[in-house]
Amino acid sequence: MTTETGHRAPAALPPAPRRAVRAALRAVTLAACVPYLALKVGWIAGSRIGIPEGSALRRDGNSLMALNALTVLMDAAVIALAFLLTRPWGRRVPSWLLALPMWCASGLLAPIVAAFPVQAPAAALRGSKVADDGAAALLDPWVWSVVYSGFIVQALALGTLFVLYARERWGHLWRGRIGDLPAGPTRPARRLAGGVAIALALIPAAMHLVWAAGGTAGLGPERAAVQDFDARVNDASYVLFAVLTVAGVLMLGYGRGRRVPVLVPLVAAWTGSGALACWGGWLLLTTLNCAAGDPKLPTPPMNLTYCVQMITGILVAAAGAHFFAERQAGREAEAARCD
Repeated sequence: MTTETGHRAPAALPPAPRRAVRAALRAVTLAACVPYLALKVGWIAGSRIGIPEGSALRRDGNSLMALNALTVLMDAAVIALAFLLTRPWGRRVPSWLLALPMWCASGLLAPIVAAFPVQAPAAALRGSKVADDGAAALLDPWVWSVVYSGFIVQALALGTLFVLYARERWGHLWRGRIGDLPAGPTRPARRLAGGVAIALALIPAAMHLVWAAGGTAGLGPERAAVQDFDARVNDASYVLFAVLTVAGVLMLGYGRGRRVPVLVPLVAAWTGSGALACWGGWLLLTTLNCAAGDPKLPTPPMNLTYCVQMITGILVAAAGAHFFAERQAGREAEAARCD
């Protein structure tokens, strides 16, 4: 169904049972946000719950306050997305205004979903703290468990809501198999962008692979000293998402796997590019307040790795946006001919 302007009208609201399921998933998402938001708001208000004596977080002052405020806004965005994906007004939101924050949320949450289930049992077996990038001394062990478990629940519930929403609103854009995709006017440009993205992705993939294997090449002294199991699992997850990105680009841009459904490489490219871009950006952002000579300051190879993985993810996302725009234009032209 199309409107008089030629744009596809929003799909009809789902029947009552589906609305009930989505309302339940929304409630789960909101509940999963509560522990993290409560901790962050408490820390902003001056509480030190979960922060042990001697933690660097007790000395970070204004920089910690700013990061806490930013992460509160990020988790508040998850709440907004949960309503957007389940309320009638959410079906009238422009595509980019939904897709961009969902891509960021997917990118930030996916590595946690991949890494934490490996880190938590290993930490329990060895009786040590579960940490991110060796930051075990920053917070009490229970904080990591509560917060990261909440993130996983958020990822699963919000991800399910997005899949249900996207299937009804944009499902027509990924029907068929890779071999059935038309050449399209932007295909040469997408191939060029894909080739550049694949070449760039090799840099962070190689560096994270070295660090995941236990190497310390390119790491600063402080990071090298805490290159423990948890840090290596984190690096291994970035390798995984770089591989997913490359696989998705190869299939969509170069027609590899012609019998594979279009949805498969789209999911791989979406998740992989989001993880690379958002975590590359986050790892850079959290060190902006480090003064020259600070042992926490990333080395040039670390900065290069984070910058390139961020650029790679953004490049793939931009190519994906053009892919969807071209598919939508083709569908609208076909619908206009049928009318």
